[in-house]
Amino acid sequence: MRGPIAPPQVPLSVSRAESFLDLVQESAERLERRWPQLSGVDFAVLEVPTMSGPGGPDGWDGWDGESVPLGRFIAARGDSPDRIVIYRRPVEIRAKTRDERALLVHEVVVEQVAELLGLAPELVDPRYGQD
Repeated sequence: MRGPIAPPQVPLSVSRAESFLDLVQESAERLERRWPQLSGVDFAVLEVPTMSGPGGPDGWDGWDGESVPLGRFIAARGDSPDRIVIYRRPVEIRAKTRDERALLVHEVVVEQVAELLGLAPELVDPRYGQD
């Protein structure tokens, strides 16, 4: 008998990319409860950083070209809102289990939100770095 192992509404059918996006959204929602101004921020997931401009991934001049960034804050421009991007593959490579991945995703989101708000990560989420 051929066919899907589980129907689409069962968690078995969730791809790794969808599961990762869920982790980012959960983290963003958790922080938004504490920081309502995040409601206008666009949270996105890209597979990997890309060289699309001078100096680094997606035109980011702060990249040293050697270490791979896990996330990035992009300030609003024109009609585009502030954006926080999390890079899925670099995060997945550094986290072996789903729990480790969830923790690392949240830490990266907190770090990027801290940059956006101009605060220390510990002020954005008091539990930052404690796990």
